[in-house]
Amino acid sequence: MGFTILGTGSALPERSVSNDELSEFLDTSDEWIFTRTGIKSRHVCTNESLDDLAVAASERALQASGIDAGQLDLIVCSTTTGDHLVPAEACAVAERLGVTCPAFDVSAACAGFVFALDVSEGYIARGRARHVLVVAAEQMTRALDWTDRATCVLFGDGAGAAVIEVGGENPLAVELSTAPDVETLRVPGLAGTSPFKASADRESVLSMNGRRVFKFGVNAICDTVNKLASDARIAVEDIDHFVFHQANERILSQAVKRLGVPDDRVVRTLRETGNISSACIPLALDRLARAGALNTGDTIALVGFGAGLDIGGYLLRWK
Repeated sequence: MGFTILGTGSALPERSVSNDELSEFLDTSDEWIFTRTGIKSRHVCTNESLDDLAVAASERALQASGIDAGQLDLIVCSTTTGDHLVPAEACAVAERLGVTCPAFDVSAACAGFVFALDVSEGYIARGRARHVLVVAAEQMTRALDWTDRATCVLFGDGAGAAVIEVGGENPLAVELSTAPDVETLRVPGLAGTSPFKASADRESVLSMNGRRVFKFGVNAICDTVNKLASDARIAVEDIDHFVFHQANERILSQAVKRLGVPDDRVVRTLRETGNISSACIPLALDRLARAGALNTGDTIALVGFGAGLDIGGYLLRWK
């Protein structure tokens, strides 16, 4: 028993920060950042909370789907940067929407939306849910060392969501995996103030091995797309749209070249949003849908990859 995507939504903070603004306090420039990443600006939370963004994206997805929040049977949220460690971000969404269905979070870094979609599909397949709200919301700017030009220029904040309904043939193929590696990309947990610990915990800011992430990202995209196409018994060139995690333009360009697919089939949002972790994929999907670029019967390959190192791939048919 498959599912259909009824509607999508997304939300970004009002404040957009350009590369030139970053160069005012970092040893960097617009040219240095753009040529290495493909990013011109990113949206940063100022007056908004992550709860605000998650709810706004959810409300827009519900409006597009044509169903009321009261019809939801489940809310699954992907986040690694919630406004609160406890309760789940999904619970905050449920409270603001005024619903009492089960609500919980999934943490799979930048692959999180795909993992959350797969968890939701499991509920539908078991007959436990008819309508599910799948959300991804990230405030990456709260996890950054703003003196580190190698990492802080890459990320932004935002949220994306989709409402799915029982019925249909999705997913056409699924590929989830982990290449276990904790140190390449990580944010340490809360330091705490326990008097019983022998040494202090590391500061809770993001660290990344850029070269390792680049190689991993290109391989993750290409291997996953090929596997999805093979499992669905279609050719890669027959896939209509590619929605990849928006980590870096160089990763996207190299993957497109290796796959040999038309560049205009690959969605790009990172120029104005930067890397918003698990929210990249649903935001890009929402952009496609609202631009009228998706037609009934179109195939869409979603590929997320990130810390862990987690990889999530989904092949969908749009209806």
